[in-house]
Amino acid sequence: MYFGKVKEQNSDRVPPNQRVTKGWPVLHVGDVPYYEKDLSNWDLRIGGLVERPTVLTFEQLMALPEMSKTNDIHCVTGWSKFDNEWEGIATRTIADHVGIRKEARFVMLEAEEGWTTNLPLEDFLAESSLLAYKHNGEMLTPEHGYPIRMVVPHLYFWKSAKWIRAIKFRSENQQGFWERNGYHMYGDPWKEQRFAWD
Repeated sequence: MYFGKVKEQNSDRVPPNQRVTKGWPVLHVGDVPYYEKDLSNWDLRIGGLVERPTVLTFEQLMALPEMSKTNDIHCVTGWSKFDNEWEGIATRTIADHVGIRKEARFVMLEAEEGWTTNLPLEDFLAESSLLAYKHNGEMLTPEHGYPIRMVVPHLYFWKSAKWIRAIKFRSENQQGFWERNGYHMYGDPWKEQRFAWD
């Protein structure tokens, strides 16, 4: 793994105690899921406090309007990666598709291997948030979340769940996998909200 030196002119892009990497480290818990190429058995379940609970096939998800975003990402383990180009579906598009009820305030993301993470609704709906299927012009690899991962670049990257399979809108906040194991409930890298006691 290569960590380059932080250049002085980029210091405003690097949160406290982060190092810039040119690579893309692979970090996860559990096995890496591998899917058939046609993804015929894959779906995304969207429910909870919505008007229209929905199950989308991969084909149906890909039929929704697409977007692209470029941003920096920051991992809680201390690396940051600049200028990531993502292609995918805006979370606002997902919200419009299902109709979020007014009492919804939080989102729980559920992924393969029982992995979960929580987000305030406003962060899920941020202009930079999306469900990504491409990174820097290439389809995601299995190690980085193929076929779909969440991208919430303004929070530590554990909030950007890989291998996402369900989105549930909730009225109350609830801990996800890492939050139950000592990570911060929110995860702002500029405030160094790495752990529950930060």
